[in-house]
Amino acid sequence: MDIHGLYQQKLTTAQQAADYLRDGDNLILGMSVAMPPALMKGVADALHQSQLNELNLYYMHGTQALCDTILVPELADKVCPRPLFMSGHDRQALKKYPRRAMMEFVPASFSQVGRLLTEYIEPHCFMVTVSPMDRHGYFSLGTNADYGASVIRKAGKVVVEVNENMPRTFGECSVHISEIDAIIENHTPLIEIQPNEPSEIDLQIARLIIERIDDGDTLQMGVGGVPNSVLGLLQDHKDLGLHSELFSPAMVSLIEQGVLNGRRKLWMQHKHVFTLALGNKAMYDFMDDNPSIVGYPASWVNNPMIIQKNQHMVSVNAAIEVDLTGQINAEQLAGQPFSGTGGQLDFVRGAFRSKGGRSFIALQSTAKGGTLSRIVPTLLGGTVTDTRMDTHFVVTEYGCVDLKGLSLPQRAKALIGIAHPAFRDQLHEQARALDLI
Repeated sequence: MDIHGLYQQKLTTAQQAADYLRDGDNLILGMSVAMPPALMKGVADALHQSQLNELNLYYMHGTQALCDTILVPELADKVCPRPLFMSGHDRQALKKYPRRAMMEFVPASFSQVGRLLTEYIEPHCFMVTVSPMDRHGYFSLGTNADYGASVIRKAGKVVVEVNENMPRTFGECSVHISEIDAIIENHTPLIEIQPNEPSEIDLQIARLIIERIDDGDTLQMGVGGVPNSVLGLLQDHKDLGLHSELFSPAMVSLIEQGVLNGRRKLWMQHKHVFTLALGNKAMYDFMDDNPSIVGYPASWVNNPMIIQKNQHMVSVNAAIEVDLTGQINAEQLAGQPFSGTGGQLDFVRGAFRSKGGRSFIALQSTAKGGTLSRIVPTLLGGTVTDTRMDTHFVVTEYGCVDLKGLSLPQRAKALIGIAHPAFRDQLHEQARALDLI
């Protein structure tokens, strides 16, 4: 049978696709943009109709469609969500759950997620959005190689939602029709995230980081106002490279201007390497069939041993709080998971291992309208994303400090020096009480 005949044979409906699931199965969903809305509706319908009564759900960065279908209070007794990274939509869903403990967060560095979902958590079924099949019988994972490229090879059943709006990307994103069990079609617009206008404080912090980025550096940029602001201020740089967990709209402009060209990279030269993309339609159109943009699994992109192959690697990420010894919390707020471990520590370590590499943790000095210092004596969240041994540069609007090689007293004094002036005396007292200074 030719590939078109095989396609028609595997073509089904979202309701019928739910029949691939059994009670107690582990269902893995594609991440973020690759989360398949029609398939999730089919699974939710099966649960509502009691065709399915028990499901373990693994995913990262849930969407509104997930919260409208499977993550609803009516299904709380049938579905156990186990996110490895939470979005704002997940946090809203959690508030509506009858018992908050029913959403079971799974801590994991992004570089480990593919292995966790294939070796430690049996992937009974994987559902994901893909691009249309090409003339050779291949679909593309498009915006999301991340853990999808790992799980799709190991899952017991693979069900794909074909969407003509999903860009076709290169790298390790191709999936042959012979590897797929069922297909549905749903040509709906992809989710879009429009970046907010940077605040003046974001720009102040970004300017301090820009001073430490050189021509020819290779970049990784995280999510948030500061990383976006840094990208927006790089137009006068030359020959920058990209090896990033995230591909975002601000990178498109730099590629079009020739600033991001990968010319000086010694590893994957001229290629813009990513593992997940989240942005707007213009960005997705730019990615489509663009041979310079290559997606690989997070187990490879985020592997510190791979990251270090990029000389002069620069990593920029955000944090919630930093304590006076240099420990970073970037994932927990008020005792609850806020986002996730993600790939921050992967790149903090990989960048420092790189020849001439640097990592920057950026945060505004205060929160809650200036009433709360984000430089704290001990982490209020209780969760350490980056250990104090790993932290390199910490940046607020009041300065940038390099913690490498500093003693605990030196670290405390340096971090107090970039705290908001209104909290410095208090932090000095707290540091003395902790015998740090």
